[in-house]
Amino acid sequence: MSQALDRQFLLDSRGASRELGAFVVGAAFDRAGGGVGFALGDGTLRLAHSDPAADWPTVEAHDGAILSIAADARPGFVTGGDDGRFLRIGPDGTVTEIARFGSKWVEHAAAFADAKTGVLACGVGKTVHLFTAAGEPLKTLAHPTTVTGLAFDGKGKRVAASHYNGCSLWFVAAKTDSPRVLEWKGSHIGIVLHPAAEAVVTSMQENALHGWRLSDGQHMRMSGYPSKTESMSFTRNGKWLATAGAESIVLWPFFGGGPMGKAPTELAGGDNVLCTRVACHPQHEAVAAGFSDGLVALADIPTGRILPVSALTGSPDGSRLALGTEAGFAALIDFTPR
Repeated sequence: MSQALDRQFLLDSRGASRELGAFVVGAAFDRAGGGVGFALGDGTLRLAHSDPAADWPTVEAHDGAILSIAADARPGFVTGGDDGRFLRIGPDGTVTEIARFGSKWVEHAAAFADAKTGVLACGVGKTVHLFTAAGEPLKTLAHPTTVTGLAFDGKGKRVAASHYNGCSLWFVAAKTDSPRVLEWKGSHIGIVLHPAAEAVVTSMQENALHGWRLSDGQHMRMSGYPSKTESMSFTRNGKWLATAGAESIVLWPFFGGGPMGKAPTELAGGDNVLCTRVACHPQHEAVAAGFSDGLVALADIPTGRILPVSALTGSPDGSRLALGTEAGFAALIDFTPR
């Protein structure tokens, strides 16, 4: 293992941190990579910057807890709350209501952006609502049970939703909405799509993952976890799927016929502490992982080198990482060369 870097040294020399006073539900870098939104359980969003001297403005967003956050298709963020509102929050803190769903919670938010257009999505009960990048209603997609996870593919052509007994894949631009339903009995609680749309994987209530190869519908079963997997992330080229839920970073190989018939690679384990969050680097074969004792490790997958750091979510260019905790601590670390 490489030499550990002291958390306070990193924060003092390369980052900034704040005690935000509320549960950090989620964090996201905006598309431009210039700022981070920390979504809090008290309904506010903090707009963070890596400059230690800069203020982190507080945006009064939701009347209740923020339940979901994603980078907007435009600069800024989209958030969902238990007040039934789906909001757009600009880099300057401007709040625009995209939709209101009464007493129903907006538990999932996602967005896809490209050079010409973009799509926004939110999950409310059994329904996924799609919007244009301008925030105009596009379509609604009904599911048999409550939506538990939401993800776009790497080109924004399909959106996938997990739910009880499997998941559903929809073409965003289809004139007639008819999903491809992938079935597997049980409670599916999260979903991730392979970057090249070669596979879809869900996490399950029973401490396992289930996947489908999209070319032929072949099932893929990944088990052996001591806890539920609440975080999954594919590497940029889809070679590895990094997962939480064990006492290490568990990496499943999606090459050479894997993951079926191949053992996973495990990194940064051995301390009887569960890995709770993972986030793959957007450009390199590296993964950041958070553990239940507060440690966050950055792992180089090909070599297995581990560098303990205090950060997690990556900026679009991979130069910065962000961390938020249940206790309300939030930080940014800058890894650009100096």
